[in-house]
Amino acid sequence: MKNLLKGFILIAAFMSATNNYAQDHKKVSVKALEEAADIPAYRLINKADGSSSFEKGSIPSLKHMNTASFWYSNKTEEWEKNAHTAPRKQYVITVKGKIKFKVSDGSTFIIEPGVVLLAEDLKGKGHSWDMVDSDVWERLYIPITENSDDLFKPDSK
Repeated sequence: MKNLLKGFILIAAFMSATNNYAQDHKKVSVKALEEAADIPAYRLINKADGSSSFEKGSIPSLKHMNTASFWYSNKTEEWEKNAHTAPRKQYVITVKGKIKFKVSDGSTFIIEPGVVLLAEDLKGKGHSWDMVDSDVWERLYIPITENSDDLFKPDSK
């Protein structure tokens, strides 16, 4: 019985030490991930004159976003390529394809996997886009809940 109790105590001590190591290791891993580079992003915006423009910036890694739903699309219709406004404030995450966006003043930028688009030009002339080097654009639409921060950080000029 005495040896059984010693064995139990040794096992409990080992498990405790292992658990403490795992917890400490987990804290280090999470901290390293939180310090990971931000995700590159572009944000479509409205200017006071009703035109659309864009900002280059980033979205912080591992931050919870205020969203309620999402959907996937791999279809495009010709009208979508013409100038239009965003139907809602939303993230557009490209899974496959390379898309060239154009705003009111003729400026352009490229969205591809690994770059987030925030569509926030809800009024005015809107934006247009065209596929580059492909006829496929697969993407996720993730609406941002009303009155929520989009977490976008513009690049310093």
